[in-house]
Amino acid sequence: MEFFTSNILTIVTFTPAAGALLFLFYDREHARSIRISAVIFTLLAFVFSLYLVARFDSSNPDFQFGLKVPWIRSLGIDYSMGVDGISLFLILLTTLLTPLSVLASWSIQDRLKEYFIFLLSLETGMIGVFASLDFFLFYVFWEVMLVPMYFLIGVWGGERRIYAAMKFVLYTMIGSVLMLVAIIALYFIHGNATGIFTFSYPQIQSALASGRLVLRPAIELWLFIAFFLAFAIKVPLFPFHTWLPDAHVEAPTAGSVLLAGVLLKMGTYGLVRFSLPLFPHISHLFAPLISLLAIVGIIYGALVAMVQPDMKKLVAYSSVSHLGFIVLGIFSFTIQGLEGAIYQMLNHGVSTGALFLLVGIIYDRRHTRLIEEFGGLANRMPVYAAFFLIVTLSSIGLPGLNGFVGEFLVLLGTFGVNPSRAAFAAVGVVLSAIYMLWMYQRVMWGRLENDRNAGLPDLAGREHAMLVPILVMIFWMGMYSSYFLRPMDASVMKLMNQTQAGRVEYATNPNFVASK
Repeated sequence: MEFFTSNILTIVTFTPAAGALLFLFYDREHARSIRISAVIFTLLAFVFSLYLVARFDSSNPDFQFGLKVPWIRSLGIDYSMGVDGISLFLILLTTLLTPLSVLASWSIQDRLKEYFIFLLSLETGMIGVFASLDFFLFYVFWEVMLVPMYFLIGVWGGERRIYAAMKFVLYTMIGSVLMLVAIIALYFIHGNATGIFTFSYPQIQSALASGRLVLRPAIELWLFIAFFLAFAIKVPLFPFHTWLPDAHVEAPTAGSVLLAGVLLKMGTYGLVRFSLPLFPHISHLFAPLISLLAIVGIIYGALVAMVQPDMKKLVAYSSVSHLGFIVLGIFSFTIQGLEGAIYQMLNHGVSTGALFLLVGIIYDRRHTRLIEEFGGLANRMPVYAAFFLIVTLSSIGLPGLNGFVGEFLVLLGTFGVNPSRAAFAAVGVVLSAIYMLWMYQRVMWGRLENDRNAGLPDLAGREHAMLVPILVMIFWMGMYSSYFLRPMDASVMKLMNQTQAGRVEYATNPNFVASK
């Protein structure tokens, strides 16, 4: 049992990869065996992640379940993994959404074996990003995630899949190269200052926090910009969002679920994990500008979503708006705002992932996502309509459901810093209700005028299995938010203390970059 506990993060991370490796030896004709095996391996990863949550010590702000093994000694690269209150539930979110995505892929027939190899490899990359404590290892997982998503979009996507896949890769690669240069720079700066050349995140962060490593303001500025652009593109923060609608619309359902539910959170997670604690001075300096971009994204994403004729594209632009809330909370530099941002990462993953599952269900039946093609579906598919209503209400932040808690905390934290920012962000909440309820009314209510919708069957057993876990999370997170917030408290408090020096120096000298 001790071996299992000490290696639990490795087990969670590489269980899907083991399944992907096993698929290489499957006969591609055995489609049923491949599908069932994919469900089993992704469910195993989910069960192992539940063990992480059950054994997690909420009072400990440091990384837990740590494992550090020398990898490339000559370069100071370690296989180093750990989890704290910030990353814990993001790993759980990943392992929850992946088996649901497997169930959503039942209609895939072409190159099924390769499809699930890429899907399970993607899960390993996503978990690895949240669990890595070595910059080099983090970057490896960051890039590993890119390859399977490219193929999922490019091979199993829609008509413009090649364009969407290339756009996704090019945008992400630009940010990745900048981040790689910044990581290498940090490696040499730390090595020259301390005599220890290492890619260890805790070691470099500790040296910066203790003052053993001091970055010149100009260097800190450029390093911050490199990391920030990599993460802002991944979020995506306005105006770096243009790759997202194409990727969502062309991706298969599972790709959209994981893209919205997990991959976008890698950007916001990077801002929390790296940008704030490593570069606190510049983070505070740029907070007003980044908050402005977040607010523009909130309102812009909502306004563009309101005019979309395609359900999937509407949900895609809603992500631009919702992710703006998360970035706003992060750069409020308040405990409420930061906890709200992390909670909203989970909320968005659950609610928007569910929306893409629901859109995928109706697309499998009608092979169209155009809102004008529907109307009166509640008459033919009442259970589907009920699920859709609950998810819609959770997405717009109805009290009692998961979406309310995160938005409330973000607005609360932001209001304490700048009431006008909170007021503008609140406009996004109203707009969100308008476009989501408008879509629901157009699709579900009214008369069933399109004859092609008359024979549509309601949800099947597999589709219930996809949606019921989401419904449980929606009500659980809405009614019992303390279960999720309590493990975050200590880690968020520690992070706020790490950024406090930047707050003090910026407050006493807002022009410190120019003055040093």
